[in-house]
Amino acid sequence: MIPRILIAGTESGSGKTSLAMAIVSALVRRGLTVQTFKIGPDFLDPTYLAAASGRPCYNLDGWMCGREYVERLFARSIAGADCAVIEGVMGLFDGADPSGPAGCSAEIAAWLRAPVILVANAHGMARSFAALVSGFTFFDKTATVIGAIANHCGSPRHAAILDTALKTAGLPPLMGAVPRDGLPAVESRHLGLVTADPLTNCGPSVLNAFAESAEQHLSIDTLIRAMKEAPDLDVHSKDCDNSPMESIRLGVARDAAFHFYYPDLFDELRRRGCEIAWFSPLRDEELPQGIDGLYIGGGYPEVFAEALSTNQAMIGAIRRYVETGRPVYAECGGLMYLSRGVTLLDGSHRPLCGIVPAETRMLGRLSRLGYTEITLVDDSLWGKAGDVVRGHEFHYSELVSDPAGSDGWSAVYSRAGRSDTIAGPEGFQRGRVLASYIHMHLASHPKSIIRFISQCIQARSEAMV
Repeated sequence: MIPRILIAGTESGSGKTSLAMAIVSALVRRGLTVQTFKIGPDFLDPTYLAAASGRPCYNLDGWMCGREYVERLFARSIAGADCAVIEGVMGLFDGADPSGPAGCSAEIAAWLRAPVILVANAHGMARSFAALVSGFTFFDKTATVIGAIANHCGSPRHAAILDTALKTAGLPPLMGAVPRDGLPAVESRHLGLVTADPLTNCGPSVLNAFAESAEQHLSIDTLIRAMKEAPDLDVHSKDCDNSPMESIRLGVARDAAFHFYYPDLFDELRRRGCEIAWFSPLRDEELPQGIDGLYIGGGYPEVFAEALSTNQAMIGAIRRYVETGRPVYAECGGLMYLSRGVTLLDGSHRPLCGIVPAETRMLGRLSRLGYTEITLVDDSLWGKAGDVVRGHEFHYSELVSDPAGSDGWSAVYSRAGRSDTIAGPEGFQRGRVLASYIHMHLASHPKSIIRFISQCIQARSEAMV
């Protein structure tokens, strides 16, 4: 009986992130404990929703994770919350497959029986706004649209016109009309929004401004009633296999340069006896003591390339750790950091760890964007040959050369997109070092978690002999 709502858009750029953040901020200011979710493979939007709610924001993705895991994660995450706000991805029906619902917001709305509020750009529209809302309402009734928010509305009179158009057409009502510049601006960068930071762009004053905008331009009382009318949901939070393993300590890079992680991965690791030891490649000079494995995720290493390159103490510590034979996993930005160096857009070059035998370079265009399915062609940190894991790629850099075949390195991933095989080597491995551009969703694959922890335990045992 958790009250819930899904904020969906007609398209990318409709304003659903800002509106979801405004709604969450308003609900929190009214004294509610809000659990937030973001549909799709996104590391940036969730930072804003987490800042607004004061709780971790979890990603729900039907294509990467499957229904059972999505329902289990939702049920587990809402413990202690008064309500749930889910932000959609792209347009309501946009996902992994143009011929079906896989990976789209409507799929999650159907699985979680979440009423949908549709956000649409109303600029320059009158009765056509009703036609737009009608299309989304009746295109696929597995998602129940119960109201609309008109973004970029011109004036109160414009809002009244839109309201009348919906009423006379017998469509879901207008639940808000936000004028142009009616919400605080959110800064963006080449990968999307700039990460939310309570000390800079997402502090109490910013959150209060979002809450004020929501109270002024939306009917929060109507939204709350709609959330409470969400139908009963029969989901459970228990895993089929959640037995703790032998305890390990995992060093994880987390700072302004490296922070693209799915939080449920760390939840799953902790449930199996793993202690997370955070460290900063930007500021720290040594790795955490007593770690059995190392994980360097994605982020913005190119933005902080000079500082990363200058911190030779940390680079030396990582090189020495690699020599111990313990597991080291680097993902996207982490791959760049482990490479010999990065060439920036201005042509300057910054040497980095020099572990992966290849250079990286930044591009002025998107190098790769999309869902990816990985089949392991050899045993690796996260599985054995033949195992399949799903994830996504999203990066503006590329490897200048292929590390595979150099000094014992090999490519252990065979990857496929949504409809075809993706050419080129991926998943670069030597010993227990694995580096890749692909952000894999590992929490939804229990075998991967067990495999990784087992590798850490085995390496620790070997070091003690």
